[in-house]
Amino acid sequence: MSASGGTKAIVAALTANLAIAVAKFVAFLFSGSSSMLAESVHSLADSGNQGLLLLGGRRARRAATPQHPFGYGRERYIYAFLVSIVLFSAGGMFALYEGYEKIKNPHPIEAWYWPVGVLVFAIVAETISFRTAIKESNPLRGDRSWREFVRHAKAPELPVVLLEDLGALVGLILALAGVSLALATGDGVWDGIGTLCIGTLLILIALVLAAETKSLLLGEAASPDDERKIEAVVVDGDTVTRLIHMRTLHLGPEELLVAAKIAVRHDNNAAQVATAINAAEERIRAAVPIARVIYLEPDIYDASATAVGPVAARPPAAP
Repeated sequence: MSASGGTKAIVAALTANLAIAVAKFVAFLFSGSSSMLAESVHSLADSGNQGLLLLGGRRARRAATPQHPFGYGRERYIYAFLVSIVLFSAGGMFALYEGYEKIKNPHPIEAWYWPVGVLVFAIVAETISFRTAIKESNPLRGDRSWREFVRHAKAPELPVVLLEDLGALVGLILALAGVSLALATGDGVWDGIGTLCIGTLLILIALVLAAETKSLLLGEAASPDDERKIEAVVVDGDTVTRLIHMRTLHLGPEELLVAAKIAVRHDNNAAQVATAINAAEERIRAAVPIARVIYLEPDIYDASATAVGPVAARPPAAP
């Protein structure tokens, strides 16, 4: 997996979540807190999710085959989508069920120091993991907001880890609030309410992840900045006189397909056109290194045909 895949952030989150899951489950056994049980399942699900992200990155590096001529880069999107399913089912739905059962049959928390101590330890560990994810994301985020980064990042791993860590931190605070209120009032219903809040939070995060990774799975175009770079270099002013239209598609986070129709002079011979196309491909790869699959179709530009033709310079606006 490339650096943009955030391997360091994934490993940090995996290490933290495995340690936290064990600690939370031990605290549940001693205290009977449903919030602790929900949080232990949450951390276990997160650990499995990080395993899926690492597996997806490994499988995406496989070489192209005749059956998959564009390679396996999109496997990273598939495994990121599986993460949202695991988070929704194993994390969110389980927490909702456990919270409902605790509210229906409340019982006081025993050995309060176990859940409180583990939650404080977990908050510290998750904060370290979250800081690592932020540090890994900042070079890729640039001057974009965090919301824009999560929505438009082509590599799914870092947004997934960021949302998981954020959800884990908020979930831990909710669990601590539920346990504290249950201890202060002697009413275990508060523990169940905290668990319900954790489940709702996890489901919301899972839905956001599912929506974003679904968009990547369907196939997203290059960023506007990359498209502008390609448009700026494809025309040489000599043989290639105009970019008639262009389509781009991410085959993976670091692999871009570029297909374009370019205008050439009507009096150029085949050798001149072929040389110009090769030179244009080199300029595109220099400007946008992830543009690894390029198809350029030469044509004679006709303004009237382009205006009424089946393919305009840009995709038609949605109705």
